[in-house]
Amino acid sequence: MKKIIILSGLVFSMSLAGLGNASDGTQENDYSRNKLESRFAELALSCIHHEYPNVIKHYMNDKNQVKEPHQLYPAFYGCLDWHSSVHGHWLLVRLLRLDPERKDREAIINKLSKSFTEQNIKGELAYFNRKGAGTGFERPYGLAWFLQLTTELREWEDPLAKKWLNTLKPLEDKIVNNLLSWLPKLAYPIRVGEHSQTAFAFGLILDWSHVANHKQMQTQLTTKINEFYFKDKNCPLAYEPSGQDFLSPCIAEADLMRRVMTASEYSGWLKSFLPSIPENGMGDWLVPATVTDKADGKLAHLDGLNLSRAWMLEGVASALSDSDTRKAAILASAQAHKKAGLDAVLNDLHYMGSHWLGSFATYLQTRRGITQ
Repeated sequence: MKKIIILSGLVFSMSLAGLGNASDGTQENDYSRNKLESRFAELALSCIHHEYPNVIKHYMNDKNQVKEPHQLYPAFYGCLDWHSSVHGHWLLVRLLRLDPERKDREAIINKLSKSFTEQNIKGELAYFNRKGAGTGFERPYGLAWFLQLTTELREWEDPLAKKWLNTLKPLEDKIVNNLLSWLPKLAYPIRVGEHSQTAFAFGLILDWSHVANHKQMQTQLTTKINEFYFKDKNCPLAYEPSGQDFLSPCIAEADLMRRVMTASEYSGWLKSFLPSIPENGMGDWLVPATVTDKADGKLAHLDGLNLSRAWMLEGVASALSDSDTRKAAILASAQAHKKAGLDAVLNDLHYMGSHWLGSFATYLQTRRGITQ
């Protein structure tokens, strides 16, 4: 079977035979995997320094602060918005770390080196420290993705990674301080399917805290996670999705809680939280969402929902024993969502999707939330 990919005026054709990794973690043949990951890299390479179109959220004190995106965010101005630029950079670091000899290695290094300069990060830091900025910029979604970027650099034993991490460290410190200042003030979880959702962001931040060995963040975040979610029951999965979700409130919470519980605790908690998971091995208990207009940035979010549901369901399954009678149904639904999500990334992709969906596909394809 062939798919046609349309990106920035170019048309590509590729085979989807053996698409993706199986939900049980077994890998498809290297040819298919490399083809997929090359396409994901191409999506990020085409947008991380592509300034327009652009959507900015910019607090201004006066007219002199009206500036172009690259003047506001010297490193992360592309890919339509700050957070998509950040996880576009993460995508490239992730793929290069997993395959240091990839054919596009030089192109990736050149792009990352252009962004990760001391001057650019000083500019980013100045933006975070500007008058009236507070701690709310890109909180929590973009900040969590930035920490995922530095997580990847920490786990990569390469001189370039160490150099880039050292360059990014002042901005990382600022972001961590902003989050630590915010968490004690957050009285309630944010249970939506878009950027402000706390469950998804908490998962990425917690993963960072373990790799960075940041005990204060581990303690503060774990306390907040248990306070917010431990007693939850009967999540209304039937109410999902909302019309512009790219994250599932229920499945994201389930994927988060496996990170803070023992296997036996989690199995019981999941039974109370999502009692509708069947034991018949069928995946139709949670069906993929459909996008009706890929040029509409909000409606196109649902392609991302399919990808994030897929990796979150795989994460949930990874925390259950093989004897758990719910596991087959969870993996069956994960596979259906994975196919829908990857089909979307590889078929008639509009910039409203191409500027960010590659990152979600990469997170899923490389099992980032489950393995290093």
